[in-house]
Amino acid sequence: MLSGLVIVDKPQGWTSHDVVARMRRLAGTRKVGHAGTLDPMATGVLVIGINRATRLLTYIVGTSKTYTTTIRLGQSTITDDAEGDVTGSHSTEAITEEQLRAGVAKLTGEIQQVPSSVSAIKVNGERSYARVRAGEDVKLAARAVSITRFDIHSWQRIQLVAEDGAPQQVIDLQATVECSSGTYIRALARDLGEGLGVGGHLTALRRTAVGPYQIAQAKTLEELEKEFNLLEMSEAARALMPVRELSEEEAVELSYGRRIAATDQLHSAEQPVAAFAPDGSLVALLEDPGSAGKYAKAVLVFAASGEQHTPGTAPRSAS
Repeated sequence: MLSGLVIVDKPQGWTSHDVVARMRRLAGTRKVGHAGTLDPMATGVLVIGINRATRLLTYIVGTSKTYTTTIRLGQSTITDDAEGDVTGSHSTEAITEEQLRAGVAKLTGEIQQVPSSVSAIKVNGERSYARVRAGEDVKLAARAVSITRFDIHSWQRIQLVAEDGAPQQVIDLQATVECSSGTYIRALARDLGEGLGVGGHLTALRRTAVGPYQIAQAKTLEELEKEFNLLEMSEAARALMPVRELSEEEAVELSYGRRIAATDQLHSAEQPVAAFAPDGSLVALLEDPGSAGKYAKAVLVFAASGEQHTPGTAPRSAS
């Protein structure tokens, strides 16, 4: 059974669901999922899981993300990006580079961020964006996010003509952002503009990394149509998780969901360990407490027959 990850370079205008639908056709299976939605406006890394690799997506979703982005200061929009109507305009003539960098610094590190009101977050069972489109004034609660990198690469002043015919100066800022899962780059653009008193929104967004998976690995849909490039399960897990090399005996025990001895290394309880047989095949994902416990146990087993089974149940006979 074809299983693995596909690192897609999502094109602009496509939803993540559109890409999943195309992957189902290319892979010839319905069992396809993705590890983190990209807005239609955005391009870049979208990690797709095929068949058994969909079980890895749970551990990819929470990894850090990296983006290159263009933020326009001087205009606010209803969606906090270029796809929404402009709701406010302010001249940026008085904004200095020192103010720009100070504004970025305030949005770096551990911050409280209010998601965009047109996000997919559910409010009383209904998506926030659906409520906004129905005319509601939606207020979402702030949440903790981590911005580990917010670097300005360049910025330029641009002269525009407003709808009333009056000239207006805006600033387009190019930056790289590395952040925790759940961060809204649109909200980052909005908050930078609000902090400077001129408003802001996102005009371009490209995701360049999801955890260990980089844009250099990504293939366009056109390239995948010609050659279906799959990151095999073992390679995908080695890049994503701590690794434990097993003996033949340990591999057999784990293949039946049985416990094995813990290692003498201390592992995070939040992230499983990828356990590999001597032949290099992925046997299981382990909860391995290392020096903090006596036994390591499987949270997901990949059987020798190619099937998955939950711990404590033996794989079905190949017959």
